[in-house]
Amino acid sequence: LQALYAGIAVGALYGLMCVGLALIFSVMRVINFAQGELLVAGMYASLFLFAPLGLGALLGPYAGPVVSAVLGGALVFLLGMGLYELLLRHVSGMRAVGMQGEGHNPQLTLTLGVSLILSNGALLVFGSTPQALRTPMSSNAWVLGPIGSGEVMVFFNQARTVGAVIAVLVAIATALFIARTRHGKILRAASDNPEAATYMGIDVDRAYRLAFGVGAAVTGVAGGLVATYLPFQPYTGIEFVMVMYAGVVLGGMGSVSGAFIGGLVIGLIQQLSTLVLPQQLQNTAVFVIFLLVILIRPQGLFGKSVDRV
Repeated sequence: LQALYAGIAVGALYGLMCVGLALIFSVMRVINFAQGELLVAGMYASLFLFAPLGLGALLGPYAGPVVSAVLGGALVFLLGMGLYELLLRHVSGMRAVGMQGEGHNPQLTLTLGVSLILSNGALLVFGSTPQALRTPMSSNAWVLGPIGSGEVMVFFNQARTVGAVIAVLVAIATALFIARTRHGKILRAASDNPEAATYMGIDVDRAYRLAFGVGAAVTGVAGGLVATYLPFQPYTGIEFVMVMYAGVVLGGMGSVSGAFIGGLVIGLIQQLSTLVLPQQLQNTAVFVIFLLVILIRPQGLFGKSVDRV
């Protein structure tokens, strides 16, 4: 039961990270190597808002971290918009038509460069000392039990539990934004056929800028929530970026809701595998299951095989 709870809690946060990456890929068809650094940007933004800016003292040790994570995501949204406007717009959208590989080669090189700049820039500014949002939630737990005969008790770490609940709510809000709002329809149109969307009067470049900003913000919120219970430093993003890509592919490329389920599945596999395997083999178990799923269903759990004409 304890491993199952940990898998759901960690998996929900993985799922939110994957939603941000899946949104960028599904709309822009850009494989963003800098997504891990955007996650770390959300961690540092949340820390800045919580301590130096004083949200922790103003809102208290429980509401403060949550509000800091959400507002930190807003700051990462601005960072994502700026990165797109300065760099990515030159190698994506209609500008990528005619480039070798439809612009994927310069996109990969550019996002890898952005990743290195952001991580090393953070190292220069913040140093290598691990940081964390230290609150009572990090070290306290809600207890369920005794259950049955009185010998079974399950401990719910408060920071992880609150983070998982907020992650689910943000993921639902993102899905509703894409499915129900006018801007969401514009993003879907730009994703499906950017050339036809242009003919219909849609500013594809603006849609891509919004998609990159929202995708960065969602992952930034996940980073702020993770920072409430896990120490971080400028290179922490490397630890999560492979999990994000695995979750997106597992859920199905282009499926935002599938990406959340993919991240949730990865969290469950990681935590439940420790019941039978050493902790060092957590990721080995994840990628064994990942490869089995891809062999059986190459398009992922919720992806669709589509032939474009």
